[in-house]
Amino acid sequence: MTDDLLRAIPGAVVDEAGLAHVGAPHREQRDLAAGLALAPLGDRTVLAVKGPDRLSWLDSITSQALTGLAAGESTELLVLDPQGHVEHAAGVVDDGERTWLIVDRERAAALLTWLTRMRFRLRVDPQDLTGRAYVVGGTAAAVAALSTQAVWHDPWPGIVAGGWGYAAVLPHPGSQRDWAEAIVDEVEFARIARAAANGDQAIVGRLAAEALRVASWRPRVTAEAVDGRLLPHEADWLRTAVHLDKGCYRGQETVAKVHNLGHPPRRLAFLQLDGSDAQVPEPGADVFSGDDVVGTITSVARHHEEGPIALALLKRTVPVDAALTAAVEATRIAAAQEVIVPPDAGRVASVPRMPRLSRRR
Repeated sequence: MTDDLLRAIPGAVVDEAGLAHVGAPHREQRDLAAGLALAPLGDRTVLAVKGPDRLSWLDSITSQALTGLAAGESTELLVLDPQGHVEHAAGVVDDGERTWLIVDRERAAALLTWLTRMRFRLRVDPQDLTGRAYVVGGTAAAVAALSTQAVWHDPWPGIVAGGWGYAAVLPHPGSQRDWAEAIVDEVEFARIARAAANGDQAIVGRLAAEALRVASWRPRVTAEAVDGRLLPHEADWLRTAVHLDKGCYRGQETVAKVHNLGHPPRRLAFLQLDGSDAQVPEPGADVFSGDDVVGTITSVARHHEEGPIALALLKRTVPVDAALTAAVEATRIAAAQEVIVPPDAGRVASVPRMPRLSRRR
């Protein structure tokens, strides 16, 4: 039903993950960033946890301190494996009666299974609300106009209590990021889609939201953690999703060790891709320094101002001034790196971000 409603929107391109775009990706990005449009996020879904023990329980099994989370307050958590690798991530907001978790849809079933196994005798009831709750993104003001069950305000790129920021660039490219995700029911989602089909509501696709995410250096579990080996430090994820001073949880020993040593084995970098070719790398493409493979592309977007851009996980030892290229089918294109996580993470002074010329497409 929801896909049929979205297909009625003029110019809509709908795929297995929902609305991809409505025919003008660059304009969609500008409208979304300006608060003039909403983005139905079909690649996101919602889990909810009821029960009086829900916050202390989630606190004990995830990377975030949640026992003192106030109603309406937003935060973010990670579920780590015993070696400290990122398995799941969730935006978190509590309404005083239940805790809402906004997650990538393709990881939702696995996360629910794990949460269910971890209940033991505690008074908690995790539920998958896929098909009953929908996620709509936009600026805080844009989603405030909706009839919502809860609203999660993305804390990125702020450094939350107990967190730590590795990116040494000031201002951070996400410092002006205004992003919220509203949880709405089927009735409200249908109202939004019908208003868009009638021309009464500006709607954009998830490609616009992804371009703004990549430009803000914001990691995502189904992109940056797709290989199952990501440590939160490697993506600068300690700033919003990890509390370094809380009690024990799975993977905490690795988190503390890597942070104290200051040497994550890999580091996330932002890449400005050569825009002279119509093709860009796909996620999973190799990154080269000379003839040596030194990293992997994790996210790719075409930004309305910066042109083709990407996030990539590089070996920690790759020099910050190394000339890089990225694989595109049988050839390579230039990929100028901008450091997100320094080789000596957490041990460098902040430096100003160099301005760039706008490269509108």
